[in-house]
Amino acid sequence: MTGIEFNRRLEAIPVYPAAESYAHDGEIVMLASNETPWGPPPPVIGAIQGRLETLNRYPDPDKSVLRRRIAERSEVPMSQVAVGNGSCEILLAAGEALLEPGAELVYAWPSFSMYPHLAAQSGARAVAVALDADGYHDLEAMAHEVTAATRLVLICNPNNPSATALELDAIDAFLADLPRHVAVILDEAYVEFNLLQDPGDSLDLCKKHPNLVLLRTFSKVYGLCGLRAGYAIGPEAFRLAVDRVRQPFSVNALAQAAAAEAIRHQDEVERRVEQTIVERVHVESELADRGLPSTDSEANFAWVSLGDRDEDAIVAGLAERGVIVRAGRALGEEGRLRVTFGTRRENDLFLAALDQVL
Repeated sequence: MTGIEFNRRLEAIPVYPAAESYAHDGEIVMLASNETPWGPPPPVIGAIQGRLETLNRYPDPDKSVLRRRIAERSEVPMSQVAVGNGSCEILLAAGEALLEPGAELVYAWPSFSMYPHLAAQSGARAVAVALDADGYHDLEAMAHEVTAATRLVLICNPNNPSATALELDAIDAFLADLPRHVAVILDEAYVEFNLLQDPGDSLDLCKKHPNLVLLRTFSKVYGLCGLRAGYAIGPEAFRLAVDRVRQPFSVNALAQAAAAEAIRHQDEVERRVEQTIVERVHVESELADRGLPSTDSEANFAWVSLGDRDEDAIVAGLAERGVIVRAGRALGEEGRLRVTFGTRRENDLFLAALDQVL
């Protein structure tokens, strides 16, 4: 019997390296997925509950309320705001809208694990440019790879998994030298944690560079991973293009309601950022004392160098003690750990487990 024949591109699409779960009798400390340790604040819970009785109706296909509040917060026209089922959906839709066989995509590596999917699904050629020795994007090397065939450049800032961030002046200069036919997506999933800039600063780049798209999410500092809501700010033509290639009603009603309420509570965002920064300093200092240096993090996680230690043994040993982190090999660089900053109690449980493993 002949088996089903699938698209040959399927073989090139990598499996997303989701965090593994482990059987453990005690408390699980989840420090693998860069989630915030705090759930949605009460007003957001209330907004979700307020939509439960209308789930027999389709969600707003235009995401009108959420797009309007993002536009007001960002001081941009609503026509320039695209909303997706997480920022990943917008990213994949951008690949569908911009890329095709013969086109090229440029991004740094290691970086966000979804980036290789874009070329694999579209048949475009991926050009991955190594980070520099300190874990930063090498913009000069990336610019050197841009050709007449380049359609899309991705910059993750702060970068996942290296946690490093570039100054906006450097990104501005990079954009100024690019051909205008090249779309640039500045992926700012962790921008709220970046002390090198205010989250609003990069919005000025959109006004200056018509080929720039900012990509952001409600999954991280807003704590809405479980509902999936992300957004992009860029040219209206970009919004129309990504909306055209996506399925209708891709952002569910609860996600729209939750995100529309969450963006109104910037005091809560600031509180979470402050607490995260305190824990960032604490964890990085403790790791350094143990001879485990990390990159200069501007995110809510650390990218930890293990030196010549056995990465697999450390990850497994932590898991046996109920602490789940991400192995560097799965994210593009062997001999590393990516560790999310949790609460003080969670972070100290991680450090105590690490001491036992080491």
